[in-house]
Amino acid sequence: MAAALSAHLGEGVGPTPASGLALSRVSAGYPGRPVLHAVNLSLRAGECVALVGPNGSGKSTVLKLLTNRLRPTNGEATLAGEPLARLGRFELARAVALVAQEPRTPAGFVVEDVVAMGRTPHQGLFGSRTRADAEVVNRALRDTNTLALAGRGVQTLSGGERQRVVLARALAQQARFLLLDEPTNHLDLRYQLELLAFARREAGRGTGVLLVLHDLNLAARVADRLVLLAGGGILADGPPQQVLDADLLRTAYGADVTVLHDDGVPVVVGRLPVL
Repeated sequence: MAAALSAHLGEGVGPTPASGLALSRVSAGYPGRPVLHAVNLSLRAGECVALVGPNGSGKSTVLKLLTNRLRPTNGEATLAGEPLARLGRFELARAVALVAQEPRTPAGFVVEDVVAMGRTPHQGLFGSRTRADAEVVNRALRDTNTLALAGRGVQTLSGGERQRVVLARALAQQARFLLLDEPTNHLDLRYQLELLAFARREAGRGTGVLLVLHDLNLAARVADRLVLLAGGGILADGPPQQVLDADLLRTAYGADVTVLHDDGVPVVVGRLPVL
């Protein structure tokens, strides 16, 4: 039964904190609004993890904690066992790259220059671009199929093209961990699948990838492991085939669902409520 898979509410069942990027019994929130309580979560190199759950369950809060943009009220966020709070801004950026939910691309720059901004943690604020930096930027452009856009102004790009450029900028950081906050928002099906394929490939190259996703069916296709947030904690943490259980999803979302399977991959079908 799926209930046997879930940890005590608020705790995860992932790998040990010392193995990668982790939250250890972390509680966090905002003034007058606690969000997470005693959460354990970790991300290892080479795995692709999808963070799922209803609106307001704390998915974006987890990303803020893992990028040191929010400090825990209790517990600790760590990188290889080292508290994130002790790391300098550039040191953390060399280890963790974030693609935000509404990523910013500065107007007035061409695509190649925007992607090259990902090299800043390695150069410093006033460093000049080296040949090695140029090679990294070109590789990031090739890897995201944006090389043909290199000379285009970012303001001329479509939403899908802009999202790929932002991903290329994150790849140019050469970070060990890549965090993507709802990266498929505002994208059509082709670009959604393409972006998730990029994420899957990066995990195959040894990068730890954490995606916040609303679409449970896309999450099941891309992730090695799903972490289901609800009620201030982690309701379940495990392979998609185990976490996408109808009873667990009803508990988390308060919605009536059926779970089917397509070649062993779970497919969640929601039922319209009777109003």
